[in-house]
Amino acid sequence: MLLFSCLFAVSARAGTLTDFLASTPAAEVVPGADHYGAVEGKPPVVPVYAGDKQVGYVYLNSDVVNTAGYSSKPIDILIGLSMDGEIVGAKLVEHHEPIVLIGIPMAKITHFIDGYIGLNFVKNPPSGRMKPPVDIVSGATVTLMVIGDSITRSAIAMARTHGIGRPAEQQQAVGPKWQINADLQEKLGWDALLGDGSVRRLQLSVDDVNQGFLKADNAAAAAHPESDDPQDLFIEMYTAQVSVPSIGLSLLGDALYQRLQSQLKPGQQAILVAGQGLYSFKGSGYVRGGIFDRIEMVQGDRSFRFRDRNHQRLANIMAEGAPRFPEIALFVVPEDQPFDAVAPWQLQLLIQRTLSVSEKAFVTVDLPYEVPERYLRQDASAQPAVSGVASAATGQADTANWDESEDTPLWKQMWSAKVVQLTVLGIALFVLTLVFFAQNWFARHPVFYDRFRLTYLSFTLFWLGGYCVAQLSVVNVLTFTHALRTGFQWEYFLMDPIVFVLWCATAVSGLFWNRGAFCGWLCPFGALQELLNRLARVVKIPQLKIPYFISERMAAMKYVIFLILFGLSLYDLGFAEKMSEVEPFKTSIILKFVREWPFVLFALVLLGLGLFVERFYCRYLCPLGAALAIPARLRLFDWLRRYRECGDPCQRCAVECPVNAIHPEGHINPNECIQCLNCQVLYHHKQKCPHLIKKHAKRAKKPAPGMAAGQGMPEAVELKFVPKEELGSAGN
Repeated sequence: MLLFSCLFAVSARAGTLTDFLASTPAAEVVPGADHYGAVEGKPPVVPVYAGDKQVGYVYLNSDVVNTAGYSSKPIDILIGLSMDGEIVGAKLVEHHEPIVLIGIPMAKITHFIDGYIGLNFVKNPPSGRMKPPVDIVSGATVTLMVIGDSITRSAIAMARTHGIGRPAEQQQAVGPKWQINADLQEKLGWDALLGDGSVRRLQLSVDDVNQGFLKADNAAAAAHPESDDPQDLFIEMYTAQVSVPSIGLSLLGDALYQRLQSQLKPGQQAILVAGQGLYSFKGSGYVRGGIFDRIEMVQGDRSFRFRDRNHQRLANIMAEGAPRFPEIALFVVPEDQPFDAVAPWQLQLLIQRTLSVSEKAFVTVDLPYEVPERYLRQDASAQPAVSGVASAATGQADTANWDESEDTPLWKQMWSAKVVQLTVLGIALFVLTLVFFAQNWFARHPVFYDRFRLTYLSFTLFWLGGYCVAQLSVVNVLTFTHALRTGFQWEYFLMDPIVFVLWCATAVSGLFWNRGAFCGWLCPFGALQELLNRLARVVKIPQLKIPYFISERMAAMKYVIFLILFGLSLYDLGFAEKMSEVEPFKTSIILKFVREWPFVLFALVLLGLGLFVERFYCRYLCPLGAALAIPARLRLFDWLRRYRECGDPCQRCAVECPVNAIHPEGHINPNECIQCLNCQVLYHHKQKCPHLIKKHAKRAKKPAPGMAAGQGMPEAVELKFVPKEELGSAGN
C-alpha cells in the first residue's frame, strides 16, 4: 500500500541515533563516560555511564525538533546532558549545508556549537529570543541559527519529556505515568465499541448546521442549505484511535492492524475516520498530494492537519455489526507532530457553504475523543513524564516550576530581528519600482539617471551584498524545486527574511520586466562587475566588442550549465550544490574572498574578464540568470520603446548595449536584457539618437507661423548617420 510504503520511507531514519552512537565514543559527548546504555523513550534518549554509574544522557537533536537548514535536510547533532540537565557535549555528526560543505571552515562551526556547552536550560531557561552565546559566523547565518535554536529547544524538550534535572519531590508529585495497555487485545463488536467510547460519533442534520450558522451571526449562510429538507442527514462522522490494540483489531481486522503496527514508529498513533451524508469530511477539492482541509486534529494548544502521505483509504470496517460507509480513511499522526496517546483530543470538522462564486461561509464543530480508561495502565516504575498536558486518566497536571522558553518558531524570530533591514529593503524596492514605472522621465535626464544608477549599484553591492549578505543563488532554485518534489514547507524558505523578500520581488518583477530587475539592479555580484568595469573605462582599459552572433551563441553556455545543475539536483541535491560553485557568489559576496585559493582565483579571473567585457559572467556563464530568463517570455508588459529606424539603418543602441541584448535588426532579446535602461536614455537623447536629430532638423527648417521663410533659422544643421561599416561587427 502507498501509505505504508511512505511510512517505511519516513521511518528509515529511525536507526540513525544508534548508527551515530556506534561511530562516536561516549566520552566525546559526555566527558568521563565510557559506554552507552540502551535506547529508550520517545523521543529516543540513551543513558550514558562511567562504570556502573549513570553520568548523563545523549540524544540526537533532529529526533526532537525540526533541524532542516538551508539545504532543507536535517542538521544532526549528538547532544550530551548531565544528570542535572547541563549541556556537557555536542558533536555535529551529519549535515548537507552547502555553505559548510564548501566555504565556511568546520572549525568555526565547531566553535559555535561548543559555545552551548556549559549552559543549563533546566536551571536557567531562556526568556524570549535567546542571543547565541557565540557570534554568528558571517555567511552562515541561517545554518548557525538553526543549529543554535535546535540545541536550545531540544535540550528543553528532552528535560521536560524525560524529567532530566527535575528535583525528586517534583517527580513524585506528578504521579505514575499512564500508557496504552499493549497486552489487552480483545475484539469487540460495533455496538460495544460505541458503548464504551472506543468509537465516537458526530451526527448533524441540515437544520443543525443551519442553527450553527445562525449562532455565528451568518443568516446568509443559513439561508443556503444543502437540502430543502432540514431533517436530511448532513453528516454522520465516526472516529477512533486504532493504534490502541483492542480498538485497532476490532475495526481493522488482524491483517491490516498487524501491518499498521509494523510500520508505526514507537509511540506513533493512527486515527480512523468514517463518514456518510451530504457532506464529505475529505472534501470535493481534495487532490492527490494535497491536504485534508476539512478536518483538523486538536490536542491541548496544538493542532495539525493530515496530508495525503498520512492517509490510506479503507473499503470497510471489520467490526461485527458495523455499517458500510462511503468514506473511510486511516490516518497516521505525522512523526513531527507532538501527540500524547493517552490525552484527550478533538477532531474538528470545518463546514463550509458557498454563498456565491467568490464568497464562502465557515463554521466548525468538534468531535471529542478520549481513550477509554479500560485500555490504559499505570507504570509506577517509569520515570514521570513532564508533558505539560493533563493526564487523561488522573486529571493531574504537570507541577514543574521552571519556566518554558518562548515557543516562537525560529523563522519568526529571525523576521523580528531584521525589521530594520527589511524596512530599508522595502524602501529600496519601492524606489526601484518607481524608476521602472517612471522610466521615461528618468531616461530624459541622462546625467541624473547615470548618477542614480551608480548610487543604487553601490547600495546593492555594499549594503545588500556586504552588510546583509543577501546574494541569490542557483542553489535557491534547486532547493525550491527539490522541496516541491519531496514535501514543501514554507519554514525552510522563511529562515532568511532578506533573501525571501528578494525572491518574492524577483518573481513579481519578472511579470513586468523579465529578469532585469534582479540581474540589472539587485544582484551584488552583477553590481560588482559593472562598477569594476566603470573603473576600467576610467583608467582606459580597452573594451572588447564581441560580435552579436558570436555573443548570442556564447550566451547559450549559461543555459547548458543550469540544465546540468538541475539534472544533477534531481539525482543528488547535495552533489548539485557542490557543482554550483561555478557561481563565484559565495567566494566574492558571502565569504568576501576569505577561502581556499582555487575558489578565489576562479572568482578573480571572472572579474578580470569583466574589466574587458562588461558583465562577462552575467552574459555567458551565470546559471541563475539562465534560470530567471527561462520564464522571461511570460512577462505581461514590454515597456522598452523603439523607433522604426532602430536596427535599420541605426545601430547605436545595439552597439552601446552593455550586454549585447539588442539584435542588429533592432529588437531586444528579453532573455538577455537586464533593464539597465541604457537604450531608453539613447531613445530620448536629442544629441545622440539619429532619429531625434533628424526630427529636430526637419522642425528647424520649417518656419514658425507668421515668420518669413529663413527668418530665425539656424545657419546650419548637420545630420549624420553612423554607417554600418564604422560600427564594427555588431552591425552585421
